[in-house]
Amino acid sequence: MSSTAEPKKLTKKELKADHPTWCPACGDFAVLASFFNVVQKLGFDHEKVVCVAGIGCSSRFPYFVNTHGIHFIHGRALPLATGISLSRPDLHVFVFGGDGDGYSIGGNHLTHAARKNINLTYVVMDNFVYGLTKNQTSPTSPLGRKSKTDPRGAIDRPINPMAQLVSSGATFVARSHASQVKHMNEMFERAILHNGFSVVETLSECTMFYPGSFDDSIPRKGGEFNLVGEEHDKQDLAAAMELTGDLTPGKFGVYYETERDTKNELESAWVKDAQAAHAGLSGQDILRKSFSRMR
Repeated sequence: MSSTAEPKKLTKKELKADHPTWCPACGDFAVLASFFNVVQKLGFDHEKVVCVAGIGCSSRFPYFVNTHGIHFIHGRALPLATGISLSRPDLHVFVFGGDGDGYSIGGNHLTHAARKNINLTYVVMDNFVYGLTKNQTSPTSPLGRKSKTDPRGAIDRPINPMAQLVSSGATFVARSHASQVKHMNEMFERAILHNGFSVVETLSECTMFYPGSFDDSIPRKGGEFNLVGEEHDKQDLAAAMELTGDLTPGKFGVYYETERDTKNELESAWVKDAQAAHAGLSGQDILRKSFSRMR
């Protein structure tokens, strides 16, 4: 007789893998803890969780999470995660990276994953600096900040990641802060439950090479953690873009949220139609017919 027992749900103990090797007090520790909390709360099956990352301090995530995980080359985590999501729509696909991996070398992939509305969740740990390579200017470093690559101060205008995410077509865009764990938990949960391409831009201080970078948004350090107002229409693209106007320290919460067919759903329908049109043929026979038309 077959077993009808429900699959065992994840516990935090089962989720933990190697001890994190980030620098002491790095904001990424809090992001990892928040991920554990939310995944455990949502009760996902262990074999259904996949963590993907590129290169950088934050991209060490798969090492520290006991799930299916894969490291890819710098900036290319999203194309790989796209393939996983499309081929295995039953999985919960998570991508982790930093401002360099996501907004610099991976910026083009971010735009296309967003516009295609791939069903996955992307957490960007933004620290305004290249930390793994020991203090270089990143795409979000503010003007005038000195680093090894800009010893006289950054002269290139930083990007506006929130404006980029909203305008690229992501269907869920939120902003949070590693020092505000309760808020981060809420944003992660909402992003994960969203059907489509969801992104949480998370400020995560690099205490080694850019200490104090986000003090203006930490109340205990004299800053202000300003939440997106209840009156904000999250489906209004123009209103979302208006929120991105000033991110110093800016607002925290959901900027934009809408429903749109995912690429996963559209491709699935396309595949089913194609299979129906070739009913009775094996996969090899379909390939032979397709190749014969190309001659």
